[in-house]
Amino acid sequence: MHFLTSWFGNFLRRRHNLGLFRRSALPGMERGPGGKPVAPGAVPEQLTRALWRAACDDIPGALVRLQSHEDGLSDPEAEERLRRVGPNEVDHEKPLPWWLHLWLCYRNPFNVLLTLLAVVSYLTEDLQATVVIGAMVLLSTLIRFVQEGRSQRSAERLKAMVGSTATVIRRDLGTEAAEVAERYFGAHLHSRHPARRREVAMRELVPGDHIQLSAGDMVPADCRVLTAKDLFVAQAAMTGESLPVEKFTERQQLSDGILEQANLLFMGTNVVSGVATAVVVATGNQTYFGQLAHRAVATDRAPTSFQAGVNSVSWLLIRFALVMVPLVLLLNGFTKGDWMEAFLFALSVAVGLTPEMLPMIVTSTLAKGAVVLARQKVIVKRLDAIQNFGAMDVLCTDKTGTLTQDRIVLERHTDVFGNESREALHLAWLNSYHQTGLKNLLDRAVIEHMDLHPDAALTQGWLKVDEIPFDFERRRMSVLLRPDSGQGDTLLVCKGAVEEMLSVCTQVRDGEATVALDGAMLARVRAVTEGLNAQGLRVVAVASRELPANPLGSYNYGVADEAELTLVGYIAFLDPPKESTAPALRALAEHGVAVKVLTGDNELVAARICEQVGLAGGQPVTGPQIERMSDAALAAAVQKHQLFARLTPLHKERIVHALRAQGHVVGFMGDGINDAPALRAADIGISVDSAVDIAKEAADIILLEKSLMVLEQGVLEGRRTFCNMLKYIRMTASSNFGNVFSVLVASVFLPFLPMLPLQLLVQNLLYDISQIAIPFDKVDPESVRQPLRWNPQDIGRFMLYFGPLSSLFDILCFAMMWWIFQANTPEQQTLFQSGWFVVGLLTQTLIVHMIRTPRLPFIESRPAWPLLLTTLAIMAVGIFLPMGPLADYFKLQALPPLYWPLLVAILLGYAVLTTVVKRYYIRKFGWQ
Repeated sequence: MHFLTSWFGNFLRRRHNLGLFRRSALPGMERGPGGKPVAPGAVPEQLTRALWRAACDDIPGALVRLQSHEDGLSDPEAEERLRRVGPNEVDHEKPLPWWLHLWLCYRNPFNVLLTLLAVVSYLTEDLQATVVIGAMVLLSTLIRFVQEGRSQRSAERLKAMVGSTATVIRRDLGTEAAEVAERYFGAHLHSRHPARRREVAMRELVPGDHIQLSAGDMVPADCRVLTAKDLFVAQAAMTGESLPVEKFTERQQLSDGILEQANLLFMGTNVVSGVATAVVVATGNQTYFGQLAHRAVATDRAPTSFQAGVNSVSWLLIRFALVMVPLVLLLNGFTKGDWMEAFLFALSVAVGLTPEMLPMIVTSTLAKGAVVLARQKVIVKRLDAIQNFGAMDVLCTDKTGTLTQDRIVLERHTDVFGNESREALHLAWLNSYHQTGLKNLLDRAVIEHMDLHPDAALTQGWLKVDEIPFDFERRRMSVLLRPDSGQGDTLLVCKGAVEEMLSVCTQVRDGEATVALDGAMLARVRAVTEGLNAQGLRVVAVASRELPANPLGSYNYGVADEAELTLVGYIAFLDPPKESTAPALRALAEHGVAVKVLTGDNELVAARICEQVGLAGGQPVTGPQIERMSDAALAAAVQKHQLFARLTPLHKERIVHALRAQGHVVGFMGDGINDAPALRAADIGISVDSAVDIAKEAADIILLEKSLMVLEQGVLEGRRTFCNMLKYIRMTASSNFGNVFSVLVASVFLPFLPMLPLQLLVQNLLYDISQIAIPFDKVDPESVRQPLRWNPQDIGRFMLYFGPLSSLFDILCFAMMWWIFQANTPEQQTLFQSGWFVVGLLTQTLIVHMIRTPRLPFIESRPAWPLLLTTLAIMAVGIFLPMGPLADYFKLQALPPLYWPLLVAILLGYAVLTTVVKRYYIRKFGWQ
């Protein structure tokens, strides 16, 4: 017999391998080159269709579509499917290799231009310029690389990556021959094999597997419910709903949303109560969770406000250099006749014109901001996000856990007509406290409320006799109590869903009286409960009935006793707002940040929360309404409305894109799976350390404390960071423009170069060093009251207003050196160049303080000590070089005594005129 069995098994295996008994591929899993599975495209519509089919099929139909069986898959089947579809794992954003991260830190227009200038300087044997420029590029790149690396490692440490298992039901085939016979003869053999339960790693689950779930389990894949008893699932991470939702074996209602299907379970949610078995529909990247993760990881980020702003300013200055440098070359070449010297001078002008410290100043300023935010429990993953914080003018946030405490509390306890009722609270507490079944979130809220507001009169004096457990057909439960004195009737206390409770009530409590529940009273009752629902409250009805006293245990109470009840009142629940929410929203509004709430929760609940925190939510816009909107209609809606409810992840992403398309700098704060696409789409994605991994990966900033108050501090730090960056750009752009204009004037009239290439480079280096402390400078309070943006037009206008001022005093210096000190021949050019070297360096350094603030410098606004000391030191070095022992090395010479009082007069005149022009500029254009 064993011989025949072995021969038959080998025969079937050979026939199978020859292709005579091919098994069809699993739905949606086509074979590609090399036999590898080809996953469906990452298109949510495809996934939705597969889940819709699973929801709409009856259980036998769903099993047939998934090629599963009533008692699960066998181990060989599961192993083969695992090879074909891959492990049940979701894509994560992998850390960049160090070399690619280093390249991204280096890559920006100025670094590329400076590298090109360094190469040209090296080829022309200008080693000083090569070293200076190379050092600037290296420092800016390394500072960004090190700081972002630290932040990324901090974010990685927040991820608690733990291995998990799932309880799987697998068929036990017994022998190899039976397994092969199953392949040949088909499904009619399946029921002959017993099923076994085992724990397997979640990554080994495959479509068609049967899993068993109970309270506390995480749903490991997208599943179709097969059996369910008292099954409640928390879907807040997917939908934003505060309360768990009930799941059934069949669809309960015709609903538009896939996430609202009562017979589907989704990866990443968790079971709150009850037990169930389910068949796996999709695993890994083919789950709803996986599609969102893939979208968040695979989608390239659009350029943020910061990146677009830096690039626009960079190209403005580069275009300016491309126009001015050739003019300097041609003028000096034709007027002096020495083209090689003219080329070296033009190259020095190009270096001086290029704000080579910009990458380093920007990076060090952002790095300082990251350190400050780290002290406030904020991890900055991408440095650019700090400036986006300051530029943000719209914050989109979820509701649960951000505006609210993410826990259910008892909000109201009322009589039948909506007035506060201690009796309703008393009965609700008796019911919740004495029941022995699994206490849900509502029961815990009632007990916690009484713990916080103890009242012995309400909580003492009763002994439990019996209970009638909750079930999902009746949607209510009852406890039966007797006085602990032993005297008196038995009290039945029942609570449950309003409609189910009304079906067993015949009377209502009206004060001390009891009146019949007739048609008119029923209408009043429904009006009160609908009013409570309109306030975003979840309402549970409480009723009671007195039964004749019986000796303990002599009467078997049951569902039939839940009749002719007296409706006493209602208890209403809410996820309450945080105490810090309202002041944080006011602070954000005062700083020009509009807050919009984007939630997957019910619009009535969300509207109630918005009302409580002082947010003018207005008429809410729902996800189904957004589905029907064109892009133009949505653009109008996002401008007008502040509350968007019942949203899917793609709705949130679309809203963020609509806001950005209208020129807003958008921040998005979220922590759930459903928030990942919007986090990626926003200018600044904000998550928390307790968020799901996908949300943390998509975010730019991670908060260690989920509070809007932390956000407000981040906004202010971002604006201070931006202000200090803008100071450097304004100073450099205006002084460089003035210097080049002065060079053009001097090149036309002077028989020699106004300054040697080496002198120009040294002056530029000293000026740059004077601004190293700008990241540590103070910022005036009025400068951070409103969102700040990059504005190339404003910077260009600033150059045109303040650049010629320095040129005016440069020309005054030229005249002084030419006529007063007779430095008007090639033999006297060293004196001329020394005089302009000092004037140029000191006026450039002075401008740092003149335009660092819209206020009167040194009097109304004092600089930080590091900046003051740095600029004073550089001014001293600038005076020392022509007067000290290094003068010959730099081809400078000592200046006559008369020069110094004239220098003071020039500096005072420059300071006064700059202040006058600044006042005019502020009145006309403002000061960002």
